[in-house]
Amino acid sequence: MATQHQPLDVFSTSHLQKDLKGRSLRGGLVTLSSQGIQFALQSVSTIVLAHLLLPADFGLVAMVTAITGLAWALADLGLSEATIQHPEINHDQVSTLFWINVGIGLLLAGVTASLAPVLAAFYHEPRLKAITLVVSLTWVISGLRVQHSALLQRNMRYVAMAVRDVSSYVVAVPVAIILALRGAGYWAIVALPLMLNGTGLILTWAMVRWIPGLPRRHAQVRSLISFGGNVAVSYLAINITRSADNVLIGWYWGASPLGLYSRAINLLFLPVRQVGAPARSVAVPTFSRLQHDPEQMGRFYLRLVNIIVWITAPIFSFLFVAATPVIILTLGSRWRAAGPVFQILAIFALGQLLYETLTWFLISRGQSRRLLKLVMIICPIAIGSYAIGLPFGIRGVALSGTLVMLAIFPWILKFSFHGTTLTLRRLGSRIMYPTAVSLGGVVSGELVSRVTGNLSPIEQILLIGVAYVAGSAVLLLVKPIRDELRELLKLLPSSRMSLSERLAGELD
Repeated sequence: MATQHQPLDVFSTSHLQKDLKGRSLRGGLVTLSSQGIQFALQSVSTIVLAHLLLPADFGLVAMVTAITGLAWALADLGLSEATIQHPEINHDQVSTLFWINVGIGLLLAGVTASLAPVLAAFYHEPRLKAITLVVSLTWVISGLRVQHSALLQRNMRYVAMAVRDVSSYVVAVPVAIILALRGAGYWAIVALPLMLNGTGLILTWAMVRWIPGLPRRHAQVRSLISFGGNVAVSYLAINITRSADNVLIGWYWGASPLGLYSRAINLLFLPVRQVGAPARSVAVPTFSRLQHDPEQMGRFYLRLVNIIVWITAPIFSFLFVAATPVIILTLGSRWRAAGPVFQILAIFALGQLLYETLTWFLISRGQSRRLLKLVMIICPIAIGSYAIGLPFGIRGVALSGTLVMLAIFPWILKFSFHGTTLTLRRLGSRIMYPTAVSLGGVVSGELVSRVTGNLSPIEQILLIGVAYVAGSAVLLLVKPIRDELRELLKLLPSSRMSLSERLAGELD
């Protein structure tokens, strides 16, 4: 049988239990390091392409991806999460899931291609036809990659995933920049994700070295498909929520305002992706292995959120204060109008990252139906908030969406924590100190920003940065804050204790 030719450790996770805590945290550091490299490469592509291309070029591509991006959840169908989360899985099951993903990818490619004239008519932009046809190829690539990537995550092969992801950017970013330099315009933007996904596909198959068999009728995948279906519909609703603002702006205001808005989001969500991606790759497999130990799983979640907030709250709060000079310095002076949007969305970004941790938590606990119920409530609320702000321009959309989501976030937390040992009070105690330190930096940085308006962007950023650090440092004089920060520093290696020993003991 085909299963006899497959390496056992491709599907088995029993060997991971021996050092789950240490493996998880070591993997987090490896993945975070790779994300740092990816962040640098993404930043280079964002900055260089923004200087070489026009806002309308980005707006044209955003008009397509705002629609086609809705179906990313359906391309996966939640089956990668099913493969990662399920305690036991075999070759026949994964093979069947593989062919389901391939079939869905081909179907979505055909649907996307057929939408090309529809999008061109909807936006009154004939150039969208060709863009949509090329973008449709990403679905085929995605379908071929899903299950192999899930097996890498299931087995916590963080080094392999890091090498794959960094290598993909090393290939894709230069290609996009060369195309832009040669006058390809918006095609340089289209080429970037195609090269990323294509290179990632080749490397993932090479690393997993698993060849799928033919689909089998009795592979017992019904429970996996049911679980994945709930996750897929949840992700679809999430994607609709994330794309609704772009669709509405493109329809109501046109390509140039959408270009400003989409670049502000893209630049701001660079750190979100760089922190969120490694955190998710560690959290979902680890949560899944701990799903039968609720107290330990809860403590792991709180520690994960604590680390995330310590890393990201200072970043987003500084970007809030220095929004306009950062936009001008990175994208150029013609993007100045994106500054106010960037500032507002900096508030939203941290909440978005915390919201993502809740999806990981619910998926890992096998509560795909509860996740679906949650997002089906949030989706119409978020879209309604964007519609309310639409007549007031891109700043109105950003402000309305941010305020509404902040207002309902406590309820989202309570809903997600139902039936667990987690509470709002326990979570608040883990995010209180990094939030306070960040607010101290915001106050001092904002005071300085009000008197630096006539300086160059670099001078503004430097002075605001100094004031921000000074304001944050004052809060670090508080002993409980220093003690918590000292705990995090224990994750760093020393000559007295190995890195693996420190990481393994962190959650005990």
